[in-house]
Amino acid sequence: MNARDLALRTTLLVGGLTLYGTSMAMMITGGLGLNPWDVFHQGLTARLPISFGAITAVTGVMVLLLWIPLRQRPGIGTVANIVIIAVSVDLALDWLPDVTSIPSRAALLTGGIVLNGLATAAYISAGLGAGPRDGLMTGLVARTGLSVRLVRTAIELAVLGTGWLLGGTAGVGTVLYALSIGPLVHFFLGVMPQKFTAHKFTARKCAVRAGGDHSSVESSEPADRIPTETP
Repeated sequence: MNARDLALRTTLLVGGLTLYGTSMAMMITGGLGLNPWDVFHQGLTARLPISFGAITAVTGVMVLLLWIPLRQRPGIGTVANIVIIAVSVDLALDWLPDVTSIPSRAALLTGGIVLNGLATAAYISAGLGAGPRDGLMTGLVARTGLSVRLVRTAIELAVLGTGWLLGGTAGVGTVLYALSIGPLVHFFLGVMPQKFTAHKFTARKCAVRAGGDHSSVESSEPADRIPTETP
């Protein structure tokens, strides 16, 4: 890898994850509903004496432990995902003003979802490793033989239900996020550099390398259905 490619991949990774944390803070501040994992994070935040960002980091580490039996291997992007998002979401929450009017809250929600799609496409395009939650999903796909759609849906419903029971905010934003994030990521991936990740978006079936020492998951889903991280 030459210096230019390294600089580009680092920019995509760090910039994407920073924007991802900011988008999370925008949706939290809007208060009209969060994505499933953030409903879970918010529910934990209401019960534990630590910040939202710290909760995302602790959850990421706990999910990483589930990679062990699935024989998933983290990359530098996996570690960066935990650290950068945790810091950026807390900084953005401190910086964003409180809003009360419905138009302002709706603007934060809409802007947060769009920014989340852009940020997701950026960090995926860096090709430096899956986030903890995506790695859990792809590992389960490889080990169970079930579809990406089924495994992703099961995980999202489980964390959403648990987060809601803990007191997290599920609402219109949760539905809007679920309906729009796939098309948004698909659109933004089209304007991102593809040379680092294009091979991951080919239409091939899920496969596990011989010997069982490492999972190689390739989705038969179109690009707008490729799983994206909700850190």
